[in-house]
Amino acid sequence: GFFFVSGSRESAFVHAISSAGVVFAITRACSQGEMKSCSCDPKKKGSAKDSKGHFDWGGCSDNIDYGVKFARAFVDAKERKGKDARALMNLHNNRAGRKAVKRFLKQECKCHGVSGSCTLRTCWLAMADFRKTGDYLWKKYNGAIQVVMNQDGTGFTVANKRFKKPTKNDLVYFESSPDYCIRDRDVGSLGTAGRVCNQTSRGMDSCEVMCCGRGYDTSRVSRMTKCECKFHWCCAVRCQDCLEVVDIHTCKAPKSAGWISRT
Repeated sequence: GFFFVSGSRESAFVHAISSAGVVFAITRACSQGEMKSCSCDPKKKGSAKDSKGHFDWGGCSDNIDYGVKFARAFVDAKERKGKDARALMNLHNNRAGRKAVKRFLKQECKCHGVSGSCTLRTCWLAMADFRKTGDYLWKKYNGAIQVVMNQDGTGFTVANKRFKKPTKNDLVYFESSPDYCIRDRDVGSLGTAGRVCNQTSRGMDSCEVMCCGRGYDTSRVSRMTKCECKFHWCCAVRCQDCLEVVDIHTCKAPKSAGWISRT
């Protein structure tokens, strides 16, 4: 689709979150024994020490290194064939996504001893919920740095000298985003005409933002929902069907005919 051929900050985010998703999925599959080629982290064995003292590695540490290695080989393969700015940008953002998952690896421990005292501890490394990675990359998307390719074609420099040089954790892009308010097939924008918006929100899904100031239409619809749900011993939940009337808000189309996609 459009996001993967554009050099916009949206493309940067999609590449980073996709790469992170591959790392997370493969690492989780390793820990759950779903892959023959990997298992728990083989390096997390024996004794170790942290700020709380000595502990033994036990349980199943997430094999994040295998997940990262797999994602690098699988996701980066297409980009390694290219030498242009887009390929360099995608490789950078793919790596930022992989690093984001590794950032939220945390040590979890279980205490052993009389009455749960921590005379002995068994610990393992586990990935945090993927939502943490997503939230982190969303912040990086909002702070993405515009870059231009070096003259020798080996890397990037910032497009605006007032901004800091991007680190390996930052997302980078080199093309301005298209106007997502207007439908334009040439740049892959579907526009927001007809999109459902949230009248009470003040965020990105609000009618004010989503409809780009064009206003919205409201229609009242009836729908069946489950209600009066009760738990019956043992073991069933029984609900009634209720008719609910709700207001649905959808963005108006631009007044001019210019929003119709070009062919």
